[in-house]
Amino acid sequence: MAIIDVVKWDAAPGVFAWKYPSSELSTWTQLIVHESQEAVLFKEGQAVGPFTAGRHVLSTDNYPILGELLKVPFGRSPFTAEVWFVSKAIKLDVKWGTTTPISVEDPKYHIILPVRAFGQYGISVANPSQFLMKMVGTMPAFTQKTLTEYFKGIIVSAVSDTIGKYLIEKEISVLMMSSKIQEIGKYLQEQLAPIVAEYGMQLTRFTVASISTDDNDPAVATLKQAMATRAEMSIVGYDYQQKRSFDTMEGAANNPGVGNVMNAGLGMGMGFGMGGAMMGLSQQMAGNLSLNGQKCPHCGQMNNHGGKFCSFCGKDMSATSASDAVICVKCGHHNSKGAKFCSGCGAHFFLCPSCGTANDEHALKCVKCGAAMPVKCPACGTMVNGGMKFCPSCGKPMKATCPSCGSELVPGMKFCANCGTRVEPKES
Repeated sequence: MAIIDVVKWDAAPGVFAWKYPSSELSTWTQLIVHESQEAVLFKEGQAVGPFTAGRHVLSTDNYPILGELLKVPFGRSPFTAEVWFVSKAIKLDVKWGTTTPISVEDPKYHIILPVRAFGQYGISVANPSQFLMKMVGTMPAFTQKTLTEYFKGIIVSAVSDTIGKYLIEKEISVLMMSSKIQEIGKYLQEQLAPIVAEYGMQLTRFTVASISTDDNDPAVATLKQAMATRAEMSIVGYDYQQKRSFDTMEGAANNPGVGNVMNAGLGMGMGFGMGGAMMGLSQQMAGNLSLNGQKCPHCGQMNNHGGKFCSFCGKDMSATSASDAVICVKCGHHNSKGAKFCSGCGAHFFLCPSCGTANDEHALKCVKCGAAMPVKCPACGTMVNGGMKFCPSCGKPMKATCPSCGSELVPGMKFCANCGTRVEPKES
């Protein structure tokens, strides 16, 4: 065969590596390497190079290692060697995906769920010699399609392990993965980069386009139904045990035989424990369903929120003239006489000892009748009727002064209003 004088490669799209078809070379052969390419010579399993972009004459003067490896004299001497060209251009559209669902254990619900994932990645050759020895072998060319097939098993296996590891570390449910696509993509790139580097390649980007579960899978359907039921119970306000009890009671009511026996038993005084539990549950659920309503201050029945008149007794629910109503100064909610906390907002009541009106905890005088409100003793904390100069419990004066300027301090103050000094209540 004729000795080749010039060896070069006009790279084709989608090809990572290409072997020159002839191996008949000489020490005068010119090796032309274009930009974004590198070339490597292989002789009896040993690599010479890589040769970067430019024109290279394969003489022993330029490359003494050729003389040692080929054992050829100086001058023009023929020899045989394989010439491989490698494209170092970055390929950004390499697709990846799970052909079959991968099984992942949900770290929150501890159930095995099938997961599908798709995306693409960018990759380039970082070490031509390592890439050729690890991946190419005896193939005449290494294309993007070959790369996809080669890495399919490696990437899918790594993705399966990495997704499971990510979910455990972040304590995220499988059903929440779609909201973490970008984070999962970055995490996968960090985990896959060392694996790809073993093959002489560099992972420049790794993205996840879609990650989801199979809605037709029984495990997924069961988990979603359970989550929907839990959300429903959370909104209504009862737990799973109560739901099962209510389902049992509803089933008994729909069964004529069981319903009659149950009613007869309850009528004769039998099963008071179950009957009481059922009645309490029903009342609780009825109350929970009326959480958005308001209680009539006159008859105590729950009405729709926003109504002005009670649908049970017909009286004005916004009226403050009811003798047994305690009105919260924070939210205006009507409460029963003697209430210590507001049923509307939970505020603590400080009732006037004269008229029983609810006041703010720091009020010095009643907002309704003007009577002096009880004040906490600065020494022992006992609530003392307004106007008293000494505490009946410890005998200490009820007034406290600032240690810096001597100004009188109002009970509960943390800083002096006159000089700004941080104070602790002390006797005058």
